[in-house]
Amino acid sequence: MTNESKDIRAFLAIEPSGQVLQAIAREQEKLQREIAGRISWTKTGGQHLTLKFFDNISAADVENIRLVVEKHATRFTPFSLTVEKLGVFPDSHKPRVLWSNIAGHIGEITALQAALDEDFEAIGFARDHRPYKPHLTLARIKTLQAIGGISPVLGRHNHFQAGEFVVRELILFQSRLSPQGAVYSKLAAFPLAGCS
Repeated sequence: MTNESKDIRAFLAIEPSGQVLQAIAREQEKLQREIAGRISWTKTGGQHLTLKFFDNISAADVENIRLVVEKHATRFTPFSLTVEKLGVFPDSHKPRVLWSNIAGHIGEITALQAALDEDFEAIGFARDHRPYKPHLTLARIKTLQAIGGISPVLGRHNHFQAGEFVVRELILFQSRLSPQGAVYSKLAAFPLAGCS
């Protein structure tokens, strides 16, 4: 048995449309005028709707993941999702992640994620036992400075709408960490049914 190096930091995700990403960038600019502190804002193009984070994997793992994703991608037809409103994890008293909610055809995305997660577990990737909450990360918060905390800010931005996009493929991304932040590259793309 070979001891293959696990040096590929990878995750499976959906890429929102350029229009949605630009709307998020405009929202981030507004938010940066209202909140300060030690906050790491995600860059435009760095927001992905993550289905599974694999951490560090090997080339053999990539192939096993590819087989699982191909099997499920062809079972789903394209569906639309909407990016709207803001929220924080874990809660507004101690916010660590600022995110935008995913709405629309949630049944499809949750069914797809659950089917994938089940098969990923069968090939050695532990299932996440927290309920799947589809979202796009806007910022990671270490310390926050905002008058009255984060709740008034969320209230003022409650009507945020980044728009709708159609999911036509799933993408396996590699993430390389650098001093300027993560750099993403596509390892493989998996078209949904009728999109190849």
